[in-house]
Amino acid sequence: MDDAPTDASLAPTPLVESDHPAVAAFAAAHARGDTPRERAVSLYYAVRDGFRYDPYRIDLTPAGMRASAVLSSGHGWCVTKATLLAAACRAVGVPARLGFADVRNHLSTERMRRTMKTDVFAWHGYADIHLGGRWLKATPAFNIELCDRFGLLPLEFDGTADSIYHPYDKSGHRHMEYLLDRGRYDDVPLARIAATFAELYPPEMSGLAGGLGGDFLGDVAEETAPRHQLS
Repeated sequence: MDDAPTDASLAPTPLVESDHPAVAAFAAAHARGDTPRERAVSLYYAVRDGFRYDPYRIDLTPAGMRASAVLSSGHGWCVTKATLLAAACRAVGVPARLGFADVRNHLSTERMRRTMKTDVFAWHGYADIHLGGRWLKATPAFNIELCDRFGLLPLEFDGTADSIYHPYDKSGHRHMEYLLDRGRYDDVPLARIAATFAELYPPEMSGLAGGLGGDFLGDVAEETAPRHQLS
């Protein structure tokens, strides 16, 4: 049986800033519908498609990991976009927390693989939203433009079933593999994430040197062009 939500799954935290004015305004503008499910689904799509996915700009400082940082920058990566979704859900009274897993990401670019020396991403983040008596995984990382341009199956969320990465893309190529469940948290476990990144990855990808920089979408487009020309 799913564990019941607690007061913490509705409360603001230093990073899941459900009481931040910008987060509250975003939630009020996008939480459309009469039921918690409808409002959560509406928020999911607002976060998924309103902010581009960019893993080249990981910033593991507290300022860079706050929900409000996504609103101010217009982009995020899996953890920060999930943090914004969880914060927005809490702001409209829908219990939410964060879940994490290690994944093998086949969308990573050659530049990322060369820098990281692996295609395994530790602490991939998603929102865990309590609806209809159940905790449901909701993964708003990849915006629809990214999916359309690179042949990915977009992740839909209807508030009744988990929304997690597809194992294959539209052409049948490997896309994402879940390797390790790291649990659920009421706030972003930033110290643990930063320690793992510092252990596994070089400074450019550990959030300690301002990220890789450059054009993630451009790099993905260059690497996937032959595949999509043939498909």
